[in-house]
Parts: sequence; structure tokens; C-alpha cells
Amino acid sequence: MQRLMMLVATSGACLGLLAAAAAAAAAGATPAHRDPPSMLHTHRRQKRDWIWNQMHIDEEKNTSLPHYVGKIKSSANRRNAKYLLKGESVGKVFQVNAETGDVYAFERLDREKISEYHLVALIVDKDTGRNLEAPSNFTIKVHDVNDNWPVFMHRLFNASVPEMSAVGTSVIRVTAMDADDPTLADHASVMYQILKGEEHFAIDNSGLIFTTTKNLDREVQARYEIVVEARDAQGLRGHSGTATVLVTLQDVNDNFPIFTQTKYTFVVPEDIRVGSAVGSLFVEDPDEPQNRKTKYSIVQGEYRDTFTIETNPTLNEGIIKPMKPLDYERIRQYSFTIEATDPTINLRYLGGTSNRNKARVIINVTDVDEPPVFQRPFYHFQLQENKKKQPIGSVLAMDPDETRHNIGYSVRRTSDKGQFFQVTKQGDIYNEKELDREIYPWYNLTVEAKELDSSGIPTGKESIVQVHIEVLDENDNAPEFAQPYEPKVCENAAQGKLVLQISAIDKDITPQNMKFKFALTTEDSNFTLTDNHDNTANITVKYGQFDRERAKVHFLPVVISDNGSPSLTGTSTLTVAVCKCNERGEFTFCEEMAPQVGVSIQALVAIFLCILTVTVIALLIFLRRRLRKQARAHGRSVPEIHEQLVTYDEEGGGEMDTTSYDVSVLNSVRRGGTKPPRPALDARPPLYAQVQKPPRHTPGAHGGPGDMAAMIEVKKDEADHDGGGPPYDTLHIYGYEGSESIAESLSSLGTDSSDSDIDYDFLNDWGPRFKMLAELYGSDPREELVY
Repeated sequence: MQRLMMLVATSGACLGLLAAAAAAAAAGATPAHRDPPSMLHTHRRQKRDWIWNQMHIDEEKNTSLPHYVGKIKSSANRRNAKYLLKGESVGKVFQVNAETGDVYAFERLDREKISEYHLVALIVDKDTGRNLEAPSNFTIKVHDVNDNWPVFMHRLFNASVPEMSAVGTSVIRVTAMDADDPTLADHASVMYQILKGEEHFAIDNSGLIFTTTKNLDREVQARYEIVVEARDAQGLRGHSGTATVLVTLQDVNDNFPIFTQTKYTFVVPEDIRVGSAVGSLFVEDPDEPQNRKTKYSIVQGEYRDTFTIETNPTLNEGIIKPMKPLDYERIRQYSFTIEATDPTINLRYLGGTSNRNKARVIINVTDVDEPPVFQRPFYHFQLQENKKKQPIGSVLAMDPDETRHNIGYSVRRTSDKGQFFQVTKQGDIYNEKELDREIYPWYNLTVEAKELDSSGIPTGKESIVQVHIEVLDENDNAPEFAQPYEPKVCENAAQGKLVLQISAIDKDITPQNMKFKFALTTEDSNFTLTDNHDNTANITVKYGQFDRERAKVHFLPVVISDNGSPSLTGTSTLTVAVCKCNERGEFTFCEEMAPQVGVSIQALVAIFLCILTVTVIALLIFLRRRLRKQARAHGRSVPEIHEQLVTYDEEGGGEMDTTSYDVSVLNSVRRGGTKPPRPALDARPPLYAQVQKPPRHTPGAHGGPGDMAAMIEVKKDEADHDGGGPPYDTLHIYGYEGSESIAESLSSLGTDSSDSDIDYDFLNDWGPRFKMLAELYGSDPREELVY
């Protein structure tokens, strides 16, 4: 099989190699360096010694297009052969002469875009297109030329460095890239140069910028601009070969504070509170706030212990505050020297200059009307209990002002709610009532002192002081049992059986040598008491064998005395229950003793007074109501007329209907023979007095019409002879209009229809329910209306 051999025609060394190989092949010599054999057409398979599979071409060649790249040729003499290329760039970038095998480039090549091209060479039959030899791969490499200048990745860089940095302090490293082949000498080598800012900064070949001076002061210039240029070793430079570096100086504490004034003057009242601000001191420090660490101090002056200066870290100001109360009457002006320092400054930044600054401060104190001042912050007095109107102690206050007002004293009532104490004009305190230490052992009073004018009236300025009164104890309480005892004893207890051990206490203060003595008030009992002489006593069975049938409970009075001065004696009673016990002496049954409930005489008196008060109040209320009823009965008003308001559920049967009304009241005249009582004129009946209709009765249930007429005559006779009362239509009355009403009485008995201008003919249009009323008001006015 014949193989395809590629001949590469390149400039320089490649062309020489091709010429040497061709000469060696023509002479028939065997090359010493494995040169390719002669391209003879042979039918037997032969091995090729070496194959050139690369072509080279310079990028951006200045010759006219197309550029000759090389030649491909078969080792056999093919008369009817055609050369072809395959690959991505074939046809657009590279083409081959089908007859000669010459390869040409039809575009200018850029190595920085594509550094090599991979193609396939073929030799085929012109007629059939069949491959005459196997395809051969080869590469076209683009040879680099120095056609690119260094380019910075960024056109602007930001950097920072502390001010006053030493020479050679690194600032930032900038880097420029050259796209040329770095394997070729000086093609990709980059050199840096500072075009602007070289008086303070420098740059080395690696792109590192550093300082060249140590006097970079942020307070003079806080920002620097550096322009850096990058070029390759052959001096190729372009517009993209420069960059700007902005260097910001970081602040350090290199400036000491300076007072804005050499003298500060303040005016304060003498009653200024300790720790309050008198005034502020200001300094100038050009450093940034985080580097201002001013410390203020008083360095000279007689009253350095009277004031202090605190630093406000936010504003870097000094605040003068008093450490003691000021007194205008004693010192009216304070003068001292202050100093401002910054202990955190590195002295090497100052170059040996002093970091201290001084100023003078004058504080003038003004007079104010001050309240009285007590000689002591508090008072402590002692008083024996159970004493009255005893001098306890004295308080004293003075007016600190030059006026020296007189002082008045009083006890604040909120601190002495029981009003036990009084204070004189001179400040002497005494007790108004006896004190009991067992109730209140201490009293805490608040005594007020007020300035008085010439007439003795308080001026309003006052001050207070706490007075602590301790009540001293005396032996005024008798001893008593230490606890409530509930002793029990078996009814078959033996002689000498211990029933109970008792002890005593005293409400008074008990000294260590206090001794209590115990004794029984009577020996006539089945118990005996033995004093243990250690403030306890034993109760034991004296004879033995108790009789529960005769006494289930024994009361045992015990006399207890102390050794106080004077000695006091008290009697306490033990209630001993006699119980049934088993053989082991265990209680099996005891009587339930009801708790002793006692009521004191004071409680009984209080209960009696409460009952008496309630009784008197009830009696007074009863008498008042009775008098009011009598006054109403005698205080009648003639113009007030009462009538009956009758509610009808159905239309009546007319004048002949005698069963629609309750005539039992009228019948009572016949039965009793006495006049029925009339209600009081001022009584207020309900608005509607309902009259219950009696049930209809069968004819003959009551008397005939004659009985009714007799009863009416009786009633008329009573009304005619009663000159003191108004006419009553019936005993059932309705709520009347009072005497103060502009409508006056609504009674029909006082209505004279002859004097009325009202035409009542409209009642005829209201239906049959108002027929009777229309006839009455439309009839002769001289007729009387009788109900």
C-alpha cells in the first residue's frame, strides 16, 4: 500500500531541511538522520522512515493573501490523483491546490486566538473519488510574533496604607498581562513604570507599589493618585497599558489635643448637686474620632479634690463635675489649671514634641436661698417604755445663708400616725403617750425644719432629718406558758407518772440570768409540780388512779414568777383530760374538750353599743314616718279633687245595667252603719286603678232596684252633710294632677259645661262607645250629672 508523504515548505530552517532531504533522495543515498526515502510507486508495502506532520506559519504576515503554507505529495507517482483537505478551517482559512498539493492560508492568522490548526490530507482518484492512499493527519502551527502589549485587568485600583508608614511599606501589587507566547524570549515580559506619584511611591518589576517617604500625613493630604504604565521588554506599549491606583492614607493617633481656649470661666449656684455638670471643656484633635483618646486632669490648684473632669468619648469633651457640695458662704470662687493629654499617642509620630496642653479654669459660685441644715445626718434617742411626757432628745438645724433665719420644727404626721410625739420650737422632742416596747420597739420619725420670717411664718424652705427612737424595756409583762398545752393522763395512772413538762416565756427582753419559778395554787389535787430550776417544771401524778365518772377534766392553775425588777407573777391554767388507756398505757378514748372561747368586757361593751345605736336609729325612722303621715292627714288642700279612673273591658249595658259595678262598698253602709274611711288627699294612688268587675249574677241575687236607690240616697246624704271634704264619686281613685299643674283638677264635677266654648258634637262621630258622653255634653247644661 502506497502512503502519502507531506512536504512542508516553510521559511527559514524548514526550507533548508526540505532541500537536504530532496538532494539525498535524488542521489540514492541513505540519509544519516532517517531522511524520507524516494517517493517511488511500488506494489509492495514499504515502511516510511519518517513523516513530517507539521507545518508552520507566522501570524499576521505582512505579505499579500493568500499565504503559502506548504505542500503535500504522495511518495508514488500518481497521474490521475487529486489532493484534498478536511477540517473545520478548510475552505475558509486554508485551501489546497488539487493538482500540486500546495496549501495556502486565505486569512491573516492570530496566534492569540488560535495557536494551531488540525487538518487531514487526502489523495483521491479524480474520476472516482476513491482514496488512493490512507488519510494523513497533520498540524499547522501559528508562529508567535511580538504584536501585543501588556494590558491591566482593571483600569482602577484602590489601596490604603497607614499614614506615617516607614519607607518601603507595601501598598498594593498590580499586574498586567501580555497575550504573546511566554516561551519566546521578551515576547511576554512586562516592565512597570510610575508616570504620576513617583515622588512618594515606587514600583518594582513584579508590580508591587511601595512607599518612598515616611512623611505621608493624612491631616495634610489624605489621598494620592498613582498612574502606572506597563510595557514589554521590547518597549511595545499601548493605550491599555496604563492603570490608576488611588491610595488612601489610614489615620493613626499622631496628633495630641489642643484646648480651644486658654481660659474657661463658669458660673454655678451653690446648691448644685454633687456629680452634676458644671461645664464642658473642648479640644481640637485632627485625628479621626476612633483615634481621639483625650484625658483631662487637674494639675494645679488648691481645690483639686473638689472637682473632677470626666471625658465624654463620643464628643471627646471634658465635663467638670463637683465631688463635694459647694458653699457660697465659705468659698465663692475656685481656680485651677487643667491639662489635656492623649496617653495612646506613639511619640515617634510627634518627633519629640510635647503631647500635653494646659488651660486655666475659674468657677464662680453664686448664692441661693438654701434650706436649713441639721447638725447631724440622723438622730438616735432612747426612751423608757410606760413613761409619758418624757424629754427624749433635741434636734438642731441652722440657716446656712447670711440672713440666718429662725428655724421652726415639726414632726411629719405620716411618720407618726399614732401622734405619740411632739417637738418644741427649740427642737426638743417628747412623747405625748405612753409607749409599749412589746408593741413597737422602734419609732422612726421625720422631723421637718423650716425657715421662719420675722413674724414667725414659714418661708417655704425646709429640710428633714430622720430621728430613730428606741424604746427601752422594763419588766412589765408576767411570764406565761411557752405554748398552749393539752395534757392527758390515763385514769389508771400510777403514782409519780409524768404527765407533762412545762416551760415559760416572757414578752419582755429576757436576760441570760432570767429564772422562772413554778408552783401550784392549791395542793388539793391528784397532781404535783416539781420545779427543775432550769426554767421548766414537771407535772406528775400525786396519788394515782383517777375517777372518770366523777371528773373527766381537771383544771390545774400554775403560778409562774420571774426574777425581774420588779418581780412579776402570772397564773396559767392547765386543762388535763382523763382518758381511758389500754394495758400498754396508750390512750384509747379521751373526751373532746370544746375550745374555750372567751369574750372580753371591751367586746361586750362594743356589741351593746352597736345594738343600742341600731335601735335608736330604727326608732327615729319610725317616729319620723309617723309624724309625716299625721302632717299629710291634717294638711289637706281643697282644690285637689280625687276621682276614680275606671278601665272598661267591654261596653256596658247602659243605666239599667246594675251588675257592672261592685256595690259591695255601698252595701257596707247598710251593714255597718258607719262611714267608710276616706283616703288621704295627698295619697298618690297608681296611675290606673283597675276595678275588677264582679261576676254576673242571676236575677234575684241582690235586692231590687229599690235597694239600689236607697243606698244611693244614703251616699248622697253623707256627701251633703260633709262640708269639709271634696265630693267623691267613689272610693276608688286614680292618679290626680297635683296642685302645681297648670291643668288643675280634671274632675267632671268641677266642670260647668255652660261656660265652655268647646263644641262636643264631634263626639257623635266617634262611634257608639262615646254616644253617652256626646248626649251628656250636648244636653241641657242645667241638668246634673249623677254617677
